[in-house]
Amino acid sequence: MKRSQINKAIKEMEALINKHGFALPPFCNWKPEDWKDKGHAYDEIRDNMLGWDVTDYGEGRFDELGFALITIRNGNVKMSDKYKKPYAEKLLMLKEDQYSPMHFHWGKMEDIINRGGGNVFIRVYNSTPAGKFADTDVKISSDGREYYVPAGTQVRLTPGESISIFPYMYHDFMVEKGTGPVLLGEVSMCNDDKNDNRFYEDLGRFPILEEDEEPYRLLCTEYPKVK
Repeated sequence: MKRSQINKAIKEMEALINKHGFALPPFCNWKPEDWKDKGHAYDEIRDNMLGWDVTDYGEGRFDELGFALITIRNGNVKMSDKYKKPYAEKLLMLKEDQYSPMHFHWGKMEDIINRGGGNVFIRVYNSTPAGKFADTDVKISSDGREYYVPAGTQVRLTPGESISIFPYMYHDFMVEKGTGPVLLGEVSMCNDDKNDNRFYEDLGRFPILEEDEEPYRLLCTEYPKVK
């Protein structure tokens, strides 16, 4: 994925966040050079992958497959003695014609919230023990209501609505045509994007970078080590 695409996506997401009145923590606004004097006091950002993340799943088709996101807070399942938070929070931007593919999490339960903008469709399946789509009804927990839908149903979230995603529950994201880009929130258990994503198709999680211009913001996988 070209750095210019990543820079453009981050700037577009910043504009969408500002439009909906969401204020980001200071580290989300740091420039690459701001990291030069950030010592061990900021290890939580490095260790827990807080900050910007833009993915095309390694496929090179960001406008069709991928999205931009920010991890605002996060614990760490592998360093729980040091980092006590059992929860995480993210913001995600999904534009029309973009798609986040089918996946589940082995350990993480999360709420996906439409924070503003268009409407989002989330298709859901239970997983079989072999990781296939189960032909069983899926339990939906949404804003205090519990009900069941047939396998493969697309649940529609308008601004303000949310859905709880349980472990081993396959889900994807796409925007309803004609409604505009969506700002999604995620409130969850600790997030581990390196080890807790099971994609239905064989996909990567992080992009392969092509440096065609200077970075606007560093991604959460790029922070320099403390000197």
